[in-house]
Amino acid sequence: MSLNRRRFLSLSLGRGAAALAGGFALSGAKNSPSEAAVTRRAWALGSDVSMTVMGLPADRAERALDAAFAELELVEQLMSLYRPRSQLCRLNRERILHQPHPYFLAVLAMAEQTSRQSEGAFDITVQPLWQLFADCQKQNRLPADNEIVSVRSAVDWRAVEVSRGQIRLRAPATAITLNGIAQGFAADRAVATLRDHGVEHALVNSGEIGCLGRKPDGDDWTVGVQHPREPDAFVALTSLQGRSLATSGDYETAFSEDFSKNHIFDPRTGHSPSELASVSIAAPTAMQADALSTAAMVLGADRTLALMESLPDVDALLVLKQGRVLRSQGFFQIEKRDHG
Repeated sequence: MSLNRRRFLSLSLGRGAAALAGGFALSGAKNSPSEAAVTRRAWALGSDVSMTVMGLPADRAERALDAAFAELELVEQLMSLYRPRSQLCRLNRERILHQPHPYFLAVLAMAEQTSRQSEGAFDITVQPLWQLFADCQKQNRLPADNEIVSVRSAVDWRAVEVSRGQIRLRAPATAITLNGIAQGFAADRAVATLRDHGVEHALVNSGEIGCLGRKPDGDDWTVGVQHPREPDAFVALTSLQGRSLATSGDYETAFSEDFSKNHIFDPRTGHSPSELASVSIAAPTAMQADALSTAAMVLGADRTLALMESLPDVDALLVLKQGRVLRSQGFFQIEKRDHG
């Protein structure tokens, strides 16, 4: 069962750059030494990860990439649901975690902020719902309504108590997942690490997109966002303009063929929201974009667009189930014909 909820189809590296599904590609165009690109790909955080560094000698670029990928490994060690010794698994198992890592605390702080901003639409305690649906899928069935009602009673973001010295889960059935925010945090950490190693121009795809500087031609980095119903097509091209980008959609982990049952849950009902097929959020950080994209799927179009107006430098592109596309005023969309 794939945990990779988001995929960006086109990551443009400059004039003559090719688009490659799920990653990067350079054409045979000749670059000056200052424009040379070093790209590394790996599997991390349940997703294909790509980082491209430009403008450094290859040895320095490789050292920077070593450090950035080490940050991804640290995030996974802390926040993976599939590593029994991770701090997240220990918390879910033992109900209390002493001396949490500062990274864990930073993610929980953003999670709480987003929960408050979205009036509970973003909720890291939906893990019991995910587990219920995953268990039922193994039995080739969907959960019964009474099963959903029973499990949903354990979902409440306010049941997570956080202090500098410990994290506690108040209710015995509460469990948390950071799959809706950790990939964004990882992208931010990778970008920060590359910057600390002297990188001025880079593009990071950890499942969410972060960037430094610009493309070799001086333009902003551009990204093609996957179409929620056409796996090899994009619904829009957008210029990052120094911001990060995250997308949540109903298509990556679906429990029903029509996508109506998927990995995104409305905490109020225990069911998947029914209005939107995908949401892309541009924000100052990838972590904020990641959390807000999940919240927006639950909020729906009208409430999401209203929320965007209240948040500085945050914008949204929304695709409704029937295919209609909406966007906030500041979400910059490039005409596809200019980038065919």
